[in-house]
Amino acid sequence: MARPVKLFYVYAREDRPFLERLEQHLVLLERQGLLATWHDGALLPGSDWRRVIRQQLEQAQLILLLISPAFMASDYCYGVEMQRALERQRRDQAQVVPILLRPVVWEGAPFAHLQVLPANARPISTWANQDAAFAEVVGGLRRVIAYIMEQEDQRVYNRAQQHALRKGSSSVAAEVLISTPAALTPTLLKRAIERYRKQLRSYEGFATHELALRTAFQRLLEETASAVNLKLIPEQTLPNGLRPDGVLRDVNEFFIRGLWEAKAPHLDLEREVQRKIEAGYPLRNTLFENSRRAILYQDGQRLLFNLDDDSELRDLLTRFLTYSEPQIARFEAAVEEFQDRIPELAARLLEIIQQEATQNRAFIAALNDFTTLCRSNLNPQISQAEITEMLVQHLLTERLFRTVFDNPDFVSRNVIAAQIEQVIRALTSRAFNRQEFLRSLDHFYLAIEEAARSIRDWTERQRFLNTVYERFFQGFSVSKADTYGIVYTPQEIVDFMVASVDEALQREFGCSLATPGVKILDPCTGTGNFVVNILKRLPRGALRQKYAEDLFCNEIMLLPYYIASLNIEHAYYERMGEYEPFPGICFVDTLELAERVSSNGGTVVRQPRLYFVEENTQRVLREKEADIMVIIGNPPYNVGQKRENENNKNRPYQLLDQRIRDTYVRDSQATNRNMLYDAYVRFFRWASDRLRGRDGIVCFVSNNSFIDQIAFDGMRHHLLQDFTHIYHLDLHGNVRRNPRLSGTTHNVFGIQVGVGITLAIRAAHQQERRLSYYRVPEDWRKEEKLNFLREKRSMGQIPWQRLQPATPRHWLAPQSAPEWSTFLPLGTKEGKRAATSERESDHLTLFAAYSLGIQTSRDVWVYDFDRSQLISKVQQMIEVYNNDLARWQRANKPADLDSFVSADETKIKWSSRLKEYFLRQVEARFQATSIRRALYRPFTSMYLYFDPLLNQRQGLWPRLLPTPVSEEENRLICVPGPGNRKPFGCLATNHITDFDLAFEKIQCFPFYVYGKDGNRQENITDGALALFQRHYGSQVSKWDLFHYAYAILHHPAYRERYAERLKYELPRLPLLKRNEAFRAAVSLGRQLLELHIHYERVDPYSLREIEDERFSYRDNRHIERLRLSPDRRTIQVSPGLTLADVPEDCFRYVLGHRSALEWVLEQYQLRRDQRSGIVLDPNRPDDPDYIVRLLKQVVTVSLQTLTLVEELEQAVTPEDWQAAFPSA
Repeated sequence: MARPVKLFYVYAREDRPFLERLEQHLVLLERQGLLATWHDGALLPGSDWRRVIRQQLEQAQLILLLISPAFMASDYCYGVEMQRALERQRRDQAQVVPILLRPVVWEGAPFAHLQVLPANARPISTWANQDAAFAEVVGGLRRVIAYIMEQEDQRVYNRAQQHALRKGSSSVAAEVLISTPAALTPTLLKRAIERYRKQLRSYEGFATHELALRTAFQRLLEETASAVNLKLIPEQTLPNGLRPDGVLRDVNEFFIRGLWEAKAPHLDLEREVQRKIEAGYPLRNTLFENSRRAILYQDGQRLLFNLDDDSELRDLLTRFLTYSEPQIARFEAAVEEFQDRIPELAARLLEIIQQEATQNRAFIAALNDFTTLCRSNLNPQISQAEITEMLVQHLLTERLFRTVFDNPDFVSRNVIAAQIEQVIRALTSRAFNRQEFLRSLDHFYLAIEEAARSIRDWTERQRFLNTVYERFFQGFSVSKADTYGIVYTPQEIVDFMVASVDEALQREFGCSLATPGVKILDPCTGTGNFVVNILKRLPRGALRQKYAEDLFCNEIMLLPYYIASLNIEHAYYERMGEYEPFPGICFVDTLELAERVSSNGGTVVRQPRLYFVEENTQRVLREKEADIMVIIGNPPYNVGQKRENENNKNRPYQLLDQRIRDTYVRDSQATNRNMLYDAYVRFFRWASDRLRGRDGIVCFVSNNSFIDQIAFDGMRHHLLQDFTHIYHLDLHGNVRRNPRLSGTTHNVFGIQVGVGITLAIRAAHQQERRLSYYRVPEDWRKEEKLNFLREKRSMGQIPWQRLQPATPRHWLAPQSAPEWSTFLPLGTKEGKRAATSERESDHLTLFAAYSLGIQTSRDVWVYDFDRSQLISKVQQMIEVYNNDLARWQRANKPADLDSFVSADETKIKWSSRLKEYFLRQVEARFQATSIRRALYRPFTSMYLYFDPLLNQRQGLWPRLLPTPVSEEENRLICVPGPGNRKPFGCLATNHITDFDLAFEKIQCFPFYVYGKDGNRQENITDGALALFQRHYGSQVSKWDLFHYAYAILHHPAYRERYAERLKYELPRLPLLKRNEAFRAAVSLGRQLLELHIHYERVDPYSLREIEDERFSYRDNRHIERLRLSPDRRTIQVSPGLTLADVPEDCFRYVLGHRSALEWVLEQYQLRRDQRSGIVLDPNRPDDPDYIVRLLKQVVTVSLQTLTLVEELEQAVTPEDWQAAFPSA
């Protein structure tokens, strides 16, 4: 395997959305190690962007020109980057590929002689199915990448051959013409061989037996094999019963790439080899060695190697590890080309179907019936495009299901395939001949079929089919794969989970998976791996009954449903020797089944219906009536689209989502609970209910954010109510939480979120609720985690940690600092609800009301440094919104709003709240009075368009700062909300504050709140004032308490001791034993508060200004980028001005993950938003020195803050802290 090809994009900023969609389609190539992409979005703050871009352009092997009107108009893209790219192409240093994004006249351009993509020179933006266009582009790029890799391999080989000839290579090396992959470099081989020799020397004199020497050679093979994405599996039993010392396999493990057999040096190698051959050893790519000599059988040849010679050993390793049997090579090429051709053929089929849907009466009738079936049985919101995709999928893959599974009657035997075939026959009866249309795919089908026949083990064939299927979906529909979270479960996880459930059944209930009446359901079966595993585990005598009566599984996607049916039926056939259709598989949406039970006057009514076809209906009804005891599987992990403009949402489930609201949401203390509608959370809620109050087990492998994130506290609470014992095995892999990890190497699914295995037991005879937890080392790679599961085999072998959380909501919350519960809460949800309803709370808190920071969901549209620019943006967006609203009303308000409204992010940014207003037909109106000042980031003030329609969530801000006048008198303390993963901190302000100020989920506590009549009310509770006055005297005021809180929240010892508590809860405040300590805290808190609120009034720090006369800063004070030097001693403001002598101490004042100064350096730069094209310019024409002055002022603020905090440490010590309430 060669090193990844380095790719560089040349594109205009306006085309960033196209770039990001192309990157989505290229993800698979990156995961396969074929591609390494780079564009200017990867630039680090403070880097010299021109130098970095030039360096990346010079190193790139593949350069993509993203052609559009904006590209042609860009002086930098067209005049600099493109010219250099073409020069490198002329010198054969890189491949340049133009990609047509949007229509533009490009004939006659310098790149016009190059072959463009898409191949038909049709710009991507004009395609009806842009996914198909991007997939065709990726297909073309695959061929370019293969060519680049081939050329690179040839260059490496030529260098190696020249080196060998100069050194006088052996006859074997001279005759073997192997193209050495770039990853198996001479340096890598040299170092691996040196380590092998060293290990052999360590055995000299006492260990010359086969086992010791075999270990050394095994390590050599393992190390070098991993470099070419192969793995060596020691002593794996082959289908024919033979057990070689090592089996060389690809990473998917369904192809055997080679066999290795080790012998002791004193044995006659030739005689030993002959014995193995007589025993039936295959000689396809088989290596025999005794640490001195080696014999390699390959491609009908028998080659000898002297292992004492490093050169021959290197040649042996290269030949053995890079060999690919012809049928495997043909398969790999076929699958790649199959994926590349899918978009083209699918597009042609879609055109035919669309045409026939208007002309072919028989097809129209069949399609209408099929559409009605899909909408009434699968998903009432399924679109016509999705239904058409099902027909295309069936047409393109049906042959493989018949041939790979040796099941020629598949279409007639499978109840769903037979129904779809009726529609296909109506289509092909007039439109085209199926065989002729698919003839161009014959050689792909044949290669895949040939490879499948070479795989005798059915488990390996399952993995093989999963790979083919995944490639199909990546080629056909990236968004579909993302919506359903298509990720297949490694066999080690399946084995572990099934064994754990069987073990738990025996321990808790005295039965097993084989016991009649123990009914098992996989609700999202994918390709059927869990059911197949269970079938293999069951005793043969129990198999017939379990297969016919106790096993159930559901699947909603057509292709995996087909594969699951065939996998399960074949597994039964292998065990029983007879074919029997599997009656337990249903083509149905598991969560949709929950929607078919409604409440009518307090009585549960089961709604009668047809589930696609009669036989499928009978299966579904049988499953619904079954007393399920075990639910096991891998639920979808996708939470839905990231942006409202994407139009790629997960569907809602009215009744199930209401159950979530009544349980997980109702008992959550979190503010943002959107993640509780993640697909896997829905499956946990459904599974808990599906046991219907009976004893049973739920075992899922899933996203494990629910273990510790604050949004899932209500879910954790109910899981411990619903089950008596919960085990959770934390497999880590959360790349977003730990950027040092890689999804492809550390995550068992190759995804970005953490993964865990949960086994939840409900046993009525167990009175005590138990929670057991184990986490594997976070830095373990995927292979280490899977090996761990393989070795442990089941939950019973895990050294569990018994968790005893203080509350059911916080499983992993720290148990230290017990005095925390005796401190005064800053605020509570109960107190907040009481304050907003104007009633007294039963819980004593410092503040009555508080609010989240404002969430806009469209920051670049409603924030700006420039007031006039903000007005222009908002007015444009309002105009687009109102035009869409009027157009929608004229069109009789079509239900599919997402497809109707404009999705152009250069004109409007949609959000769920904005669409709610749209559906209510609320017209947007611009109001100049809605323009307010806001604190966007620390010491970064911007204009904000403060409007309920254009802000996603305003919280209580209309009551906290209703008018600009209120900003003059009110003060707020902002702290991180529960679930914050950054270091704790706080910041005072008198402006509306953004949700992402410096921490996560900012909560803001005001001194005043305002009524609808405009009258203000103090927000410090009377109960808190009375508490403090009892301790420190009647002269204590509510402002004293406000300043006291700000001081304590800055105390280093407080932040350190309660760091873990502050991740899960809002702050609590101790009282102080000494009156003088309290007074000191009040005074220092007041000074800190005034310093941070009035930061623009402090004296600027005297940074030394160094001016470059070549670039007059005084003549042009427009700042584009602020650069901090690596030693953090200077700040380059512009080519003409550098600020020097930045004090090192100022970086100690940190808010979140950055110092206050670094926040300003990041924010006060010229920035272009890639999606909208909006430019944010912090320069002030009316005050050109503002940014430089602000930098100096923030240095002053930082140093003065440190001084005040040090005084606070001296005046108030932890020994002064005491409880606000008596300890329970």
